[in-house]
Amino acid sequence: METSAITSGQASPGGSADLDVPKLDVIVIGAGVAGLYQLYRLRELGLEVRVYEAGTDVGGTWYWNRYPGARFDSESWSYGYSFSPEVLQEWEWPEHFAAQPDTLRYLNFVADKFDLRRDIRFRSRLVAAHFDDKTDRWTVTFEDGHKDSARLLITALGPLSAYTLPNIPGRETYRGQAFHTARWPREGVSLKGKRVGIIGTGATAIQCIQTIAREVGSLTVFQRTPNWAAPLHNRRITPEEQQTIKASYAEIFERCRQTSTCFIHQTDPRNALDVSPEEREAFWEKLYSEPGFGIWVGNFADVLTDKKANELASAFMAKKIRERVKDPKVADKLIPKDHGFGTRRLPLESGYFEVYNQPNVRLVDINETPIERITEGGIRTSAEDFAFDVLIYATGFDGVTGPYDRIDIRGPGGRRLKDDWQGMPRTFLGMLADGFPNMLMVLGPHTARGNIPRNIEEIVDWLSGLVRFMKEHGHRRVETRRAEVDRWVAEVEQAVEGLLFNEVNSWQTGVNRNVEGRQVRRILGYYGGALAYRRRIEAVAVGGYRELRFD
Repeated sequence: METSAITSGQASPGGSADLDVPKLDVIVIGAGVAGLYQLYRLRELGLEVRVYEAGTDVGGTWYWNRYPGARFDSESWSYGYSFSPEVLQEWEWPEHFAAQPDTLRYLNFVADKFDLRRDIRFRSRLVAAHFDDKTDRWTVTFEDGHKDSARLLITALGPLSAYTLPNIPGRETYRGQAFHTARWPREGVSLKGKRVGIIGTGATAIQCIQTIAREVGSLTVFQRTPNWAAPLHNRRITPEEQQTIKASYAEIFERCRQTSTCFIHQTDPRNALDVSPEEREAFWEKLYSEPGFGIWVGNFADVLTDKKANELASAFMAKKIRERVKDPKVADKLIPKDHGFGTRRLPLESGYFEVYNQPNVRLVDINETPIERITEGGIRTSAEDFAFDVLIYATGFDGVTGPYDRIDIRGPGGRRLKDDWQGMPRTFLGMLADGFPNMLMVLGPHTARGNIPRNIEEIVDWLSGLVRFMKEHGHRRVETRRAEVDRWVAEVEQAVEGLLFNEVNSWQTGVNRNVEGRQVRRILGYYGGALAYRRRIEAVAVGGYRELRFD
């Protein structure tokens, strides 16, 4: 057996002689929640690791998304890392649903505590990653021309990191300030008294709209697809609650492990259609008045699978919108007609619907009056011209596969990952791509998703176990077996059968009107629940990774 094929420090024959020596064992792309934890675990294995990050510091999603109102919609104390008892006791979340600055501060705290930055190279945007089939190594190339090489490449890109701008003519002609929410300036933007236009009414837009409406001179919201939204009910964490939380972390994380989404909320075992109208109404009123995602993932068992049950839930939510929005015509525009409640990712809000009662806020339905172009001074619809000082693009992301498509990733023989993933992505467990050896993915296509840090820790721990196995057995190469990929893709397809969300266009089903070729639905996640996913990946590890091919 080799001393360790993964930890070989010598330049490989046929490799790139101009690259840094000694050669790295592992390169990790991304220094967000996933990349930081992956670095921590790989260090424990005694490996030479370097993390590359496009930003100027750690944070990932919470580094880039600095728009007004950005915050958690999962409980703060269920979101942070669980691996360090010291961090759990030293850190205090100020609110039950933390704002972006506090989350970024938390990730900096973790990076400082474990001295993670010494292995991170910032301002490094990956443009290409090519696998050498002779040396079993990846060579990565960055925007500034820097190159590096490693045996293993681990992608921690984030499923929502490839932001998209709208396909509207004239964007480049606009002379005012314009920002995508995912690239909000670090120094902030003064919106006080200004004429602001925002395109989009998704989760990001809702947080931004409800926050800036109170300070802008005027706000015009351009909406194509209204979204269901439920109250967040956020508040400060009291000193007494801090003590209780710190004493209860074991129970909190165990509760997350026992739910299908890794949130603290458990689906109610009853069916909406099996209880009386009075019981249904009382239960929904209770959920609507409680904080967090309970009304989405803690609802009746049939709400997301039975069309009749979903229609009843949608009617309840529509009634709430009408109660909160004074103008019936505006309320009607804010009620989704093309999808039922919970069949797209549910935004949580704090006074969002009441914003439309303000005299300085106007809702424009671009289905009725489409945007024709962006002008030098603002936006022109089919009905009128709008003048703005600031334009905000809250137009979302090319989800899950988008971050990979923006990198020239090539496997043996020059095989391009982007070409392979034009249709249904082919992975094993969402962590290894078919045909791309030694590339491991955190939150790649077909992993279970819900409370993201809980999913991340589980996946990173599994990948780290695989790397340990390779090191101990002297393996220099790992790849998928085609039959196992076929079997996993079939399981992924079977898991969405009967789920209403699979009939709806959204980033979760791979549809994005702002991206060429993204008009056909694809399954991008594993929707059989976190419990089933955990059993599946644990069985592979316990069985000695027989489903994979080594060396």
